[in-house]
Amino acid sequence: MPDVVIIGAGVTGLSTAYHLAKRASGRITVIDKGPAGDGSSSRAAGICTGLLWTETGIRVRRRCLALYEELSRELSGYAFHRTGCLNLFSAADWPARAALLPLYDELGAPYEVHAPPRFGQLRFASDGVALYDPLGGYSEPSEYLPALTAAVRAAGVTILEHTRVEEVLTANGAVTGVRTAHSTIPAGAVVCATYGWTRLLLEPLGVTVPVKAFVHQRFEAVPRAPLPPFPAVNANPLGIYARPARDGRVLVGIETLDRPNFEIPHAEFNLSSLTITPGLRSIALDRLAVLLPAAGGAQPANESVGLLTFSLDGEPILGPVAQLPGLFLGLAFHSGGFAYNPGAGELLAQFVLDGRTAIDVSTWSPNRFDTDEAKQYLATPLLQSQTFRRRH
Repeated sequence: MPDVVIIGAGVTGLSTAYHLAKRASGRITVIDKGPAGDGSSSRAAGICTGLLWTETGIRVRRRCLALYEELSRELSGYAFHRTGCLNLFSAADWPARAALLPLYDELGAPYEVHAPPRFGQLRFASDGVALYDPLGGYSEPSEYLPALTAAVRAAGVTILEHTRVEEVLTANGAVTGVRTAHSTIPAGAVVCATYGWTRLLLEPLGVTVPVKAFVHQRFEAVPRAPLPPFPAVNANPLGIYARPARDGRVLVGIETLDRPNFEIPHAEFNLSSLTITPGLRSIALDRLAVLLPAAGGAQPANESVGLLTFSLDGEPILGPVAQLPGLFLGLAFHSGGFAYNPGAGELLAQFVLDGRTAIDVSTWSPNRFDTDEAKQYLATPLLQSQTFRRRH
């Protein structure tokens, strides 16, 4: 089995290392310019639903939800919160999702349709529709990331923190390892899970990855009184999502449709440099109160800002790079990178070790893009409203 280097110690990179180690791979090294589990992974909502929009996505998410149950038994200090996940649609948007119900039936993805959308103490527009996923829920990043990092280390994986990969090394048209500021690390396979930083790392190799990053904000608030139980909610008509959080808090995230895509300026860039749009916290909490009136008047507790990455066609990019054998990519999971991570890590481990995957993910291949179209996408500035509105 090959020695493997994984660039990026977020959830995708750590999950890949975990699944490789379970298969008794050769030497596995995870490298990150910051601490393990930092970056957008620590700023994620962690919501997961299996009711997506493509057959590939539905099949992979079904596997992810099963893996979350396994990880709840395997990882010390972690448990998946199976609250269910409610996906809200306006009357105008519902027909497109309703057309997918036969596919959910075919693939065994359970769901409930609520129209008019009544669900506990949650409140919606009377002409909207609520699609409930009873298997959905969320992971708390502050629980999951330390538990996964500890398990990866316990499995014998080397994690190099505060170490930046300066170059992916090649010879005779294939990957041979990576170079950091301190050393050269040989490897027969390199997995790149660097999300918004991927372009900076791979363009010197002539690898064009059509991915754009967008700023995303989330907030935690303390309600005035204990909230009734409620599921994770993708409240698309309101432009927010919400879920229960630790210590009786509530988490709400909000999209900023008029904010342009964000270009990573240099390899050392840190997400702590990002800023939250002024006034956005109040808007998010006001919309939360519309969705869940019991949360009205909740007091802000903390806030975070990270990046979402979207590909040219809105679908994930995962698999081997044909032009450079030994290089594998896992990124551009729209706003669902955390949700995808256990399945994405397992799939990447299968690609590295077996050259194929148990689930057909050919529609996510890094090789599917036309080079000229990819370069045009990267060269064209976009607002978030101009890209795909796909949540978790």
